[in-house]
Amino acid sequence: MQKRRVAVTGMGLISPVGTDVEKSWDALVNGRSGVGPITLFDASRLDCRFAGEVKGFDAEQYIERREARRMDRFAQFAVVASDMALADSGLKITPENAERVAAIIGSGIGGISSLEETYRKALEKGPDRISPFFILQMIINLAPGYVTMRHGIKGPSWSTNSACSTSAHAIGEAMRGIQRGEFDAAVAGGSEAPISLLGVGGFAAMKALSTRNDAPEQASRPFDVDRDGFVLAEGAGMLVLEEWEHARARGARIHAELTGYGASSDAHHVTAPAPEHEGAQRSMRAAMKDAGLAPSDIGYLNAHGTSTDIGDVLEMEGIARVFGDAARTLAVSSTKSMTGHMNGAAGAAEAVISILALTRGVLPPTINLQNKDPRITLDCVPNTAREARVDAVMSNSFGFGGTNVSLVFQRADR
Repeated sequence: MQKRRVAVTGMGLISPVGTDVEKSWDALVNGRSGVGPITLFDASRLDCRFAGEVKGFDAEQYIERREARRMDRFAQFAVVASDMALADSGLKITPENAERVAAIIGSGIGGISSLEETYRKALEKGPDRISPFFILQMIINLAPGYVTMRHGIKGPSWSTNSACSTSAHAIGEAMRGIQRGEFDAAVAGGSEAPISLLGVGGFAAMKALSTRNDAPEQASRPFDVDRDGFVLAEGAGMLVLEEWEHARARGARIHAELTGYGASSDAHHVTAPAPEHEGAQRSMRAAMKDAGLAPSDIGYLNAHGTSTDIGDVLEMEGIARVFGDAARTLAVSSTKSMTGHMNGAAGAAEAVISILALTRGVLPPTINLQNKDPRITLDCVPNTAREARVDAVMSNSFGFGGTNVSLVFQRADR
């Protein structure tokens, strides 16, 4: 039986470099960092006092005030980014098609700020001050839940959770559901709002974060010899995926075709990738096999590239092994150098960015790459965006626990 093709018809993005797709893209191709001092809470006692915050986001501009105040910030991001993606797609959800539309939206951490605030109030003023909305603010599946209620979506609704691979898994599983004929369209992606005392403090306690407090905009520096950890960030990325003929029948603009999804596990260590990033090698190979492509067909790869010593080197080693001779001409960049690491939202955000690179013929750079690690030999698109037509792109997402996802998108007009 022939697989149903999957079109990308809508995109939504909220990031530290912009509150929508166009603002984010403009910042990325111009090499602007969205990292700065933390303003969402008092971080003065932490070793790391900066993050990738979404600036200028006011949920009440998009969501009725009473409803917005009942949501955690991660859910607000999810709702607004989904609104953007659906508006971009032009998909109208009606009583006739509602059961054939899904919402698969994940988060790595969920409502951690609401958890902190509620616990503080309960300790200071007693348990009777716990909000009846607290559990609803904290649990991850309320992100797709709110989206389904807002848009009348009545197909499957659930959340993925796989650390930094979360939203890439959401996109891949939505793709599979469409291919199997379980539904015809899906809102898929992820949202994260981890900038809190426990969120930043927890990663800082692991010694995972950069401590470049004197120059935060230069702190996320994937592949650079002077990198000292990643930069925690927040935001959301969403795609509207549709069965190809379903999208064509309604005259939708198709941004790209999602053709490859590969997932694997390292079975190695809770935080460190397997030697030679063997698990990531398998996810990349699986994604290309799924797409029916050879390594030489991929023109651009958006790397997981978090700016950690071991992670960056092993990912690039894994890419070099998978791509072989084609690695010499492959462009690889890490846009986390500008956005920071949006954790559970990163995979979907970087899927949006990869599609934009594909459709607009511009490869976003890896900024802050002043002195490339000599162990890394691939082309990292250093510091300046590059014009280039590519026909297929790959986006990598890897998470704690040894979980790996690779996605492949191809031009719709090929």
